[in-house]
Amino acid sequence: MIGDLGIAIVSWNVRDLLAACLASVYVEIERSGLSAGVWVVDNASSDGSEAMVRDRFPQAHLIENDHNSGFAAANNQAMRGMGFREIPNSKSQIPNWPFAVLLLNPDTIVKPGALGTMVDFMRTHPRAGIVGAKLLNPDGSSQECAFDFPGVWQAFFDLFPPSGQLARLTQTRLNGRYPPALFERGQPFHIGHPLGAAFMARGEAIQQVGLMDEGYHMYCEEIDWAWRMRRAGWEAYCVPRAQVIHYGGQSTSQVKGESFVNLWRSRKRLYETHGGRVSAALVGAMVQIAMKRRTRSGPVSSAYSEVARIWR
Repeated sequence: MIGDLGIAIVSWNVRDLLAACLASVYVEIERSGLSAGVWVVDNASSDGSEAMVRDRFPQAHLIENDHNSGFAAANNQAMRGMGFREIPNSKSQIPNWPFAVLLLNPDTIVKPGALGTMVDFMRTHPRAGIVGAKLLNPDGSSQECAFDFPGVWQAFFDLFPPSGQLARLTQTRLNGRYPPALFERGQPFHIGHPLGAAFMARGEAIQQVGLMDEGYHMYCEEIDWAWRMRRAGWEAYCVPRAQVIHYGGQSTSQVKGESFVNLWRSRKRLYETHGGRVSAALVGAMVQIAMKRRTRSGPVSSAYSEVARIWR
C-alpha cells in the first residue's frame, strides 16, 4: 500500500465500540481527503465483531485470528499487510508502505480534524517519528495520554502510592507526567512516549527500527517502540489539537487478573531491555515487597503471586 495513512485497529470482544470507532474513522478519512486504508485485526472475539465488520465496513481489511495474539503481534499483522518488511533498515528504491501508521484502540472516537492534524504535523516536522493525540474522556475532560520514559520512581509510585500531601508527587515529572497547561495550551510539545490508544508512527521510522516487539503480549509495547525510535534519532510529540475520545480498558477489564499479570510481565521486559541492570534490580526488589504486602492484606490473589514469581 502506498498512501498517506494506514490505520491499524486491534479488537477483542468490543463489537459496538469497534463499530462506533470505525464509523468515526471513515467519516474523518473522507473529511480529511487523506489516502488511507484501515486494517482491523480481530483477536478471536466471540461477540460477532468479525461479522459486524464484514457487513458494515466491507472496505476494511479484516484479519481474523483464531486466538488472542496480543496487541503487538496483531498490530504487526496489520503493518505487514500495509507493506512493511520484517527486517529493520531494509532498503527499497520505491517505498511500498504508507507515509504514516495510526495505531488506534477500538474503544475510541476520532474527533474532526484529528487525522489531518497529525499527518500535517508529521509532514512539517521531518524528525517526528511518533505523534500522539490528546485523549479525552467521554465527558470531554482530559485524559492522561503522554509520559516521560519510565524509571525507578514511576515504579515506586505505582507499587507504593503516596497519600496526603505527598500524593501530589504522582502528578509531577518525577512520575513521568507533564503539566496540564501543556495540553491546554494546544501547542505541540516533546514527550517520551504517548499512550498506545491513539498515536501515529512515521513509516520511515518503522522501517528503520522494525515492527513492534512481539515479546510484549499486552502493555508497554508502545513504550519500547518509542524508546527504540528515540535511540535511532527520532522525536516524539503530543499534538493536543488532534483529539480522540477514549473509553479506556474495555477489553482488558474483562480479564482483570490476567491483565495485571501481563502488565508486570511486560514491565519486567521493558526495564531489563531499556532501564539498565541497576534499575531492573531495584524495581524487582520493590515488586517482591509490594506483591507480598498485597497478598497479606487480603484474600490471597494468584495474580500477585504470579507477578512475584515472574520478577524473581
